[in-house]
This record gives sequence, structure tokens and C-alpha cells, in this order.
Amino acid sequence: MANTVSTTARWEEVVTRLVSERGDALTRYAYLISGSRDDASDLVQDALVKTFGRLRNGFSIASAEAYVRRAILNTYLDSGRRTTRWRKIAHLQAVPESVEARDGETESREDLRGELMKLTPRERACLVLRYYEDLKVDDIAGWLEISPGAVKRYLSDGLAKMAISLADNDEKVTGMPHAQ
Repeated sequence: MANTVSTTARWEEVVTRLVSERGDALTRYAYLISGSRDDASDLVQDALVKTFGRLRNGFSIASAEAYVRRAILNTYLDSGRRTTRWRKIAHLQAVPESVEARDGETESREDLRGELMKLTPRERACLVLRYYEDLKVDDIAGWLEISPGAVKRYLSDGLAKMAISLADNDEKVTGMPHAQ
């Protein structure tokens, strides 16, 4: 019985340290993947439950973080598959008529966030893994369990969609075509 208590304390200690030391980084990662602060918190919580739902021993903080990041990505991609119906009617959602003025940096962050939200879950995941996590194409393919060619295609399509949309926005703001 004493052995069970010490075993339980070990994994609980890893979870506690992981959340205290790397919780903010995990939440930022989940935010980039999901595009929503609320969803990011939920993704991190779900990932922690999935990773440590059964007694897991032998994790270091680094390996636990890797498992949790993988669980965040998988949970997000799974939820993306379930919300396909919502995307078909999302354009019917009410949008406020007026928007408050923002400073340039906030506006640029909002533009980027908005463009990421327009991408498919796989495109967004590939872009975040490539440019936020700084993974190579082969590593992304391994994470997502797809071919490197598919990753290249998702990256290309995602960047093209964002470039076109941001160029269109620039043209609307300045009244001039985007210089290339």
C-alpha cells in the first residue's frame, strides 16, 4: 500500500511541476492552434487529463510536456472534424456593426489571428507547427501522421490563403494594390 502512495505522488508531482513551470507555454501553444483563449484553456485541461488520466509514471517534465502538446494537437484536430457542420453556417453568425479603434500592433495580431481562423484545422496545425514550434516538414509529418508531401501542400495552401486575404485587406485599407 505504501508503494502505491509514493507512486501516486510521483506522477502528481510531475503534473504539478509541469503546470507551474510550463503551463503558460502550453496555453500559448493551444491558443495558436485553436485561436481562442477559452478553447486554449480547455485544450490544455483535456490534454492533461488524457495524458495523466491513468497513472503514468516515469515521465520527466520534458517528456510529459511533449505528450501534452501532442494531446493538445490531437484534441484540436479531432474537434475540428466534428465542427465541420458549424463552418457551413458560421457566416450566419451575428457580427457587431462597429469596431473599436486599435493600435497597429494589436490590429496586426488580430489580422493574423483572423486569417489563421479561416484556415482548415490541418492547414492551421501545419503552420503553427512550422512557424511557432519551428519544426521541419518531416517532423510535422511525423506529428500529424501524414506524408511530407501533404504537409508541404497544407503549408503552401495555408500561406497562399493568408497572403491573398491579407493583400486584399491591405488594398481595402490603402486603396492601392498590394506591392509585391
